[in-house]
Amino acid sequence: MTEELNAFVHYLTTEKRLSPSTLESYERDIVQFKQYLDEQGVAGWRAVGKAQLTGYIGGLRKAGRAAATLSRVRVSLRAFYQFLVRERLADSDPTVFIEAPKPEKRAPAVLPIAEVERLLAAPSDEHAAGLRDRAMLELLYATGIRVTELVSLDVDDLYLPLGFVRCTGKGEKERMIPLSPIAIRVLRAYLDEGRPKLAKGERSEQALFPGHLGTRMTRQGFWKIVKQYAQQLQLTQEITPHTLRHSFAAHLIENGADLRSVQEMLGHADISSTQRYLQMSKQKMKDVYTSAHPRAHL
Repeated sequence: MTEELNAFVHYLTTEKRLSPSTLESYERDIVQFKQYLDEQGVAGWRAVGKAQLTGYIGGLRKAGRAAATLSRVRVSLRAFYQFLVRERLADSDPTVFIEAPKPEKRAPAVLPIAEVERLLAAPSDEHAAGLRDRAMLELLYATGIRVTELVSLDVDDLYLPLGFVRCTGKGEKERMIPLSPIAIRVLRAYLDEGRPKLAKGERSEQALFPGHLGTRMTRQGFWKIVKQYAQQLQLTQEITPHTLRHSFAAHLIENGADLRSVQEMLGHADISSTQRYLQMSKQKMKDVYTSAHPRAHL
């Protein structure tokens, strides 16, 4: 069973060219399913049927796994079995029996502006790592790009004289996003005084943000840094990988930005993904009215 899994991972790497984080998710989901099959005494991928799949998904649901996690597992297993059938390593695709979970409608986690300001000011300007951390946080909040997009940036992706950054998002689609004056100043200070001390020759390649070993900062490494600052500041709200991205979008719309422009900056293919920030803004307006208007409770 391991041989087929390795072949699938090789296929995703060489032919589909998935990002490292997506590849890791696929592999992790299938490895965990294989462990379940081993515990059930199922010998081989061909022996998997409706009972094994529904039992596995049902166990994840009982364990309290989120609908988004169940949906991702379903996608991973379906892609794997489509590969097995195509390569004649399985006779049929049993994942057709897995029902798609209903998506959870959760409001995005957004930091209040005051806490964003505290977080952005937390890194020290007295050493190179602090200059880098400040630049990463400022750039993330100034543009709303994804964390994976942030750590993938090269030095050549910055167009500071023009006030833009070039970002490559999902589907290798490029977009140009404007930078705020303060983000430009922080990035210039980092490029002049911070990055030269962190970049270590060829190991850094063209990475805009090297880690402590001189190689490109990883997504996990960056969020470890962010959580350290959040704990240091004792922020009232939990930080997630998308907190500053959500805050960027919500604060723009609260201050009058049009939905289409925010969609383009976020790189959303469907505007419905962006509309949830508008709904949040309307709800906030309603809450403010209810709490502040003298006749709201009459």
